Amino acid sequence: MEGYIHSTESFGSVDGPGVRFVIFTAGCPMRCQFCHNPDTWNMKAGTLTSTDDLIKKALRYRSYWGDEGGITVSGGEPLLQIDFLTELFKKAKENGIHTTLDTSGNPFTREEPFFSKFNELMQYTDLILLDIKHIDEKEHIRLTGHTNKNILDLATYLSDMKKPVWIRHVLVPKRSDKDEYLDRLHEFILTLHNVERVEVLPYHTLGAYKWKELGMEYPLEGIDPPTAERVENARKRLGAF
Repeated sequence: MEGYIHSTESFGSVDGPGVRFVIFTAGCPMRCQFCHNPDTWNMKAGTLTSTDDLIKKALRYRSYWGDEGGITVSGGEPLLQIDFLTELFKKAKENGIHTTLDTSGNPFTREEPFFSKFNELMQYTDLILLDIKHIDEKEHIRLTGHTNKNILDLATYLSDMKKPVWIRHVLVPKRSDKDEYLDRLHEFILTLHNVERVEVLPYHTLGAYKWKELGMEYPLEGIDPPTAERVENARKRLGAF
């Protein structure tokens, strides 16, 4: 089976445990104002690549993974290509590879046929990096163009099935960087029983030029990255570890 791939990274160190081969899929329904990879939004702009080719490529770097490394699939939004992702992870497990899924959770629904496909995918998924963009529904829509209700439902469902999760939260001044929102997110995280780690990712402007190259106005123009003090505040309030 083939899927649309934006790019790969041979020695990823921030997308899951250990050293990882990171696969960035093409296509994303979210329109996050802080997105540093808007060039991944268009699925058809990706390169059609087979699961076999990706596994072969990843295995070249296996000697660098140690006991913790493996494959991470990020995006874009990998769940848009769930059939491809499931086949890829199934073949990875057949080769004894640790699998991590980095997702916004946006495509998640308990409706069929997606729900059954998602449950099958979970059989071959060792860890999920779940990006919670904003805890407040209205602010989430403002920030991403989409609701967060199904994303929070996904977090609860993963907790119920005891699937290991790392929660990731991008700290954006004038958007998510308010103590009220951080405290509400922390309260939600405390209801989950599968969270192994919480990460605060400071907003940055390194991808702003890509918006302009694509002929789009950068929505956070003039907003600077959070200060070290605000990042530390967020980490404390969220219990980041």
